[in-house]
Amino acid sequence: MRHVLIGSALFGLALFFAGAAGPARAEPPGIEATIRGQMQAFRAEDVEGAFGFASDGIRRIFETPERFGAMVRHGYPMVWAPGDVQLLELRFHDRALWQRVQVLDGEGLYHLLDYRMVKSDDGPGAEWRIDAVLYLGSSGLGV
Repeated sequence: MRHVLIGSALFGLALFFAGAAGPARAEPPGIEATIRGQMQAFRAEDVEGAFGFASDGIRRIFETPERFGAMVRHGYPMVWAPGDVQLLELRFHDRALWQRVQVLDGEGLYHLLDYRMVKSDDGPGAEWRIDAVLYLGSSGLGV
């Protein structure tokens, strides 16, 4: 019975990705736009705009765009001033969608991060929001 449930869940997830992405990409609409939008806001030092891409939980933790911006500026400098940004694999892990992202910083180093993505609580037209970012380390010098 357990194998049937797992198999059904995996099949349903595969159908979700196939239907949401079309033939070219395996990601729900909006995830890439959310991540790139937040990074663009950080590039412009628009902390209020960047804060708008955060989940409700992140907004409750930091309370103000300024506190959120200070955390990113000091804790995630490669996100605060990103160079080249590549979205890598999207995967379902531990009941959440995680988007792997590679960011080139101003010193020519690549960094890997995992973005936990959640739907906003705004009803049927809900958008994707960033719920967490895990730093996975540097993958070396860029070319």
